[in-house]
Amino acid sequence: MLSEVLLVSAPGKVILHGEHAVVHGKVALAVALNLRTFLRLQPHSNGKVDLSLPNIGIKWAWDVARLQLLDTSFLEQGDITTPTPELVEKLKEVAGLPDDCAVTESLAVLAFLYLYLSICRKQRALPSLDIVVWSELPHGAGLGSSAAYSVCLAAALLTVCEEIPNPLKDGDCVNRWTKEDLELINKWAFQGERVIHGNPSGVDNAVSTWGGALRYQQGKISSLKRPPALQILLTNTKVPRNTRTLVAGVRNRLLKFPEIVAPLLTSIDAISLECERVLGEMGEAPAPEQYLVLEELIDMNQHHLNALGVGHASLDQLCQVTRARGLHSKLTGAGGGGCGITLLKPGLEQPEVEATKQALTSCGFDCWETSIGAPGVSIHSATSLDSRVQQALDGL
Repeated sequence: MLSEVLLVSAPGKVILHGEHAVVHGKVALAVALNLRTFLRLQPHSNGKVDLSLPNIGIKWAWDVARLQLLDTSFLEQGDITTPTPELVEKLKEVAGLPDDCAVTESLAVLAFLYLYLSICRKQRALPSLDIVVWSELPHGAGLGSSAAYSVCLAAALLTVCEEIPNPLKDGDCVNRWTKEDLELINKWAFQGERVIHGNPSGVDNAVSTWGGALRYQQGKISSLKRPPALQILLTNTKVPRNTRTLVAGVRNRLLKFPEIVAPLLTSIDAISLECERVLGEMGEAPAPEQYLVLEELIDMNQHHLNALGVGHASLDQLCQVTRARGLHSKLTGAGGGGCGITLLKPGLEQPEVEATKQALTSCGFDCWETSIGAPGVSIHSATSLDSRVQQALDGL
């Protein structure tokens, strides 16, 4: 087992195009969001495994000797055990969580324990570890925060247990694993997501693992080749929404008005495919006219989503504020509130960006200037000079 400190990060995700249409068999484009989750893993010899999640106020510790004595035969069903409801119930007993523990906290702890016990049980003895996870991603905003958490955990635990090699070489500030190792990280992260969400699509953990941009349709996921990194504003309206209710609303509208709504879904599919084509052509040297096409696609998709009934007054306000400054925005994810993205063209002066952020903040929204098409799960040097890594270390 490795003895050095590991520092891992993984991105969140946004849906660029195809939300809601994807439920009806159409294409969705998901892109890695360069707001990241950071994990620091430090082996130690105090006989404890410690988990700290400062974003949600969790600090938990287990005695390794007690965990070692547990009957973990329920995990021994092949290389990667699917977390069934029965298995999750057994994990709850192992965790020793109080009855009044919040759902979010409980699921985060159970996902950790599942991955720790499953990945580390092949060791002669369960390792003593101190693990801290800190995130730039707002929780519960549909930005893949739980997937980034699961991906970081899977990558760090597989590396410390030497199931996969540490790709960081002397002098590296940051590096990534091989394709084969990333596939293993993704498989384990998906199981962590299943503990948290029950029946996830696998898109969020795939985007967080591979980075860049992914195409998703009817369960099939494939990477886009060399997508450009696009600068965006990400805005959280902070209006809560219920994804299940919004999905059901679109389905009901489709049943009620099939000849109106089915063409809308087909049109959204065409928007996703056109966006995929343009991103593929942009490569290393995007042209101004390609950004104009991306802006038109954003506007058309937002109108279609409103016609499907998943818009909201807060999202309309977001679009109005940015449109007044010549920028183009759309909702991302379920809609009904939640988050929106605004494309920032190259050459936009920083004072204009700051003025837009200020205008959105004055609406009561949270706003970040970031990028999409970000690198997937990465390992960093603990002595890295990267300011964001240092900030994450300070936060940890």
